[in-house]
Amino acid sequence: MPKNIILIFTDQQRFDTIEALGNSIIRTPNLNRLVDRGVAFTRAYTPCPVCIPARYAMHTGVLPCVSDCVMNETMPEGNRSFMEILSEHGYQTHGSGKMHFEFEGKTPSYLWGYESRDVSEECVSADDYTAFLAEHGYDHVHDPHGVRSEMYYIPQPSQVPARLHNSCWVVDKSIDFLEQRDTSRPFMLMTSFIKPHPPFESPTPWNKLYRSPEMSLPKRPEESEQLLTYWNRVQNRYKFKDQGTDIHLARAIKAAYYGAISFADYQIGRLLDYLELHDLFDDTLIVFSADHGELLGDYGSYGKRTLLDSSSRIPLVMVHPDLPGGIRCSTPVSLVDIMPTFLDAAGVSRVDGSGGESLIDLCNGTIDRDAVFSQYHRGEYGLHMMVTTGFKYIYSAPDQKEWLFDLTTDPEETRNRAQNPLYIHHTRDMRERLISYLVDNGCTDMIDGKMFRQFSKKGFTAEPDAMLLFQDPPESIPHVKGYERPADYTEPNIFNRDR
Repeated sequence: MPKNIILIFTDQQRFDTIEALGNSIIRTPNLNRLVDRGVAFTRAYTPCPVCIPARYAMHTGVLPCVSDCVMNETMPEGNRSFMEILSEHGYQTHGSGKMHFEFEGKTPSYLWGYESRDVSEECVSADDYTAFLAEHGYDHVHDPHGVRSEMYYIPQPSQVPARLHNSCWVVDKSIDFLEQRDTSRPFMLMTSFIKPHPPFESPTPWNKLYRSPEMSLPKRPEESEQLLTYWNRVQNRYKFKDQGTDIHLARAIKAAYYGAISFADYQIGRLLDYLELHDLFDDTLIVFSADHGELLGDYGSYGKRTLLDSSSRIPLVMVHPDLPGGIRCSTPVSLVDIMPTFLDAAGVSRVDGSGGESLIDLCNGTIDRDAVFSQYHRGEYGLHMMVTTGFKYIYSAPDQKEWLFDLTTDPEETRNRAQNPLYIHHTRDMRERLISYLVDNGCTDMIDGKMFRQFSKKGFTAEPDAMLLFQDPPESIPHVKGYERPADYTEPNIFNRDR
C-alpha cells in the first residue's frame, strides 16, 4: 500500500545542529523524536551548497553536473519533479512555505506538480504569508524574514510575534492541509521553513533562548586561510564579513542561529503531535533535511558556497513505518536520494536519469555505495567534491588547487593532505574517480583529457567596499520628501544573488 509522505525541510541548517546527534548545547526535542523513531544518515551531503540547485536536484533526482543547474539562477525546464510523478499516481500534493522555484516566465507561486501551495518566499513582497501579515495589521513590516544587506549577519529580534512568525505560519498551513485533505487518497506534504537562513531572527522570547557567552567559538584551525577557496573570499566580502573578527559578535551570531533552529523545532513538534493524535505515523514516511549548511564563522567565513562540511554536510533523518528507530547509517547519501525514496514509498517505478538511490535500500544495505558528489558553479569558476567514508577530495578551478581531507584522522577538516607525500596516492585516486564521474555524466567543461583544465587563477579585489551586496525591498527605503534614497545600489554581476 502506498505510504503518505511528509518532507520537513529547513534552509541553511548545518549537519551538527541536532541535540540527539551530539550537539550538547542546542535544544531540539522534536528533531530528537524523529531521530529516536527513525534512521539518521550521519554522512549526508547537499549536491550543491546553495539553495536553488540543491532544491532542483532534490525535486528531480537529477545531478547538478547533468542538469547544469549549479548556482542561484533560473531552473532548467524539462525534468519532472517528484510532485508531478506522485500526482500522476493518485497522490494529493501540497507545499507549505519556501520552495524557491525559479523558472523563466513563471511566478514564485508556480506549482510544479503541487495541487496546492501556501506560498512564502524570501525577497518577495507579495505572497500568501505577506497577505496574512497584512490581515493581522503588520503590513508595515517590509522585511518579514529579517533585515538583510548590512544587517544580514547581525542577530535581530523578529518584527512580528511568535504566533505570526513565518516558522509558525508554515506549520499552521501544513496542519490546515492535513485537516482538509482528501482522505480517500495518499498525500505528499512538504513543510518548508525559510529559517534558519539569515538574517538570524526569532520572535521574543525565543531570541534569548541562547546567550552568546555560552556558545562555543567558531572552528578556526591554524591552517584556516589555506582551506578557503576563491568563493569563500567572494561571499565574505559581499556579506560584510571580511574586515576582521569580533568574537563576541561571532558567538552572538551562533546563539541567534541556534534560536531560529529551536523555534522551528518547536513548530515541527506541533506537526508531529498532529500526526500522533490522528494515528498517521503508522502509514507515513517522514523525511527531515535541509538544502545546505552554514559556515557560521568556521575558518573565518560565513554563508555557504564551499564544500567543507560546515557548508556541504546536512542533517537527514528518515522515519519509515516499516523500519526500526534509533538507527545511525554512515553510508554517504545526498539530497538526490530523496526522489527515489519517495517513489519507492509510493510503489512507483524509478525514473530514468535519476542520480540517486532509495534511502530505504541504502539503509538496508541492498545498494552498495561508497561515494557522493557535489559542486558549485561551472567552468573556470567551478568547485567540485567527491566524498567517501574515509576521504574528501575538493577541486577548485578559480584557485587551480585541490584539497584532500582524511576523515578518519581529521574529521574536523583542519589540514589539507593533498600534497602530503604519504597521501599522494589517495589524492590521485580521488582525483581520477571525480574526473571519471564528471566525464561519465557529460560534465566536461573543466576537463582536459584525463586532468582538470588549466584556467587562469582568479584574483579578488582588495578594495574593502567593492562588491558589497544590498538586498532591500524598494518599499523599505525612505521615500519621505527631503529624506529620499535610491532603492537599488547594486550593479548586476555574477556574485549578487544570495538567497
